[in-house]
Amino acid sequence: MDAIHAVPPHAGTTLRNVRRDFPEWHLGRPHYVLWALDVDVESVRERVTQAQHHLSGLLLDDYVRQPHITLSLCGFPSAAPRHDDDFGLALLQGQIDALRRLAPKPFSIGIGALDGFTSAPYLTVHDPGARITALRHCLQPGTHPLSRDDYTPHVTTGLYGGTWPLDAVRARLADFRPGAPLRLHIARLSLLGYAAPVIGGRLSRIADYDFATQTLNGHETGILPFPLP
Repeated sequence: MDAIHAVPPHAGTTLRNVRRDFPEWHLGRPHYVLWALDVDVESVRERVTQAQHHLSGLLLDDYVRQPHITLSLCGFPSAAPRHDDDFGLALLQGQIDALRRLAPKPFSIGIGALDGFTSAPYLTVHDPGARITALRHCLQPGTHPLSRDDYTPHVTTGLYGGTWPLDAVRARLADFRPGAPLRLHIARLSLLGYAAPVIGGRLSRIADYDFATQTLNGHETGILPFPLP
């Protein structure tokens, strides 16, 4: 998941997401940045749409974030980091250096059926070679300020808009019949950003790390307040 904007759940219910600005979280900082695998292709978009229709009535309206698999939450980009969740040039440079040492090769993943966290449903991700795990360790070592141990690769399909009974929601998730897993070829890692005040808003591509050349290729977005390394 990306950053979660929700109210605490009752026992045995989903966590209700709230569509409002969260100034106590972003502190006026305009953008949030993450590393992810971009899986915004037609087959995945179709499966996400099918899942959203299957879960009609449970989801927060106006979730328009493109399909992706989050690997590491970077934080709020800053030219002069002050907060633990600020993301500066030194941290980005360390991540790029770690990726070049790893020298990742292209790999394949599978995207399957529905499952869910208490805050959101998602499509499952099968990573037979543990390549996602290796990339994540590069990007988010134990010293990373946002480092977490509880990680499940997934493609979020929306955010729950209410406190629904978990047992009933799990049964509905299990009743989704998407067909065979989707096989995807992964040849790059993407640095993405979004407007911090917009819940479930669209992602902007900042840069791609290409596995074939082991280089970071930038895009003009205006999100980073410092140059790419």
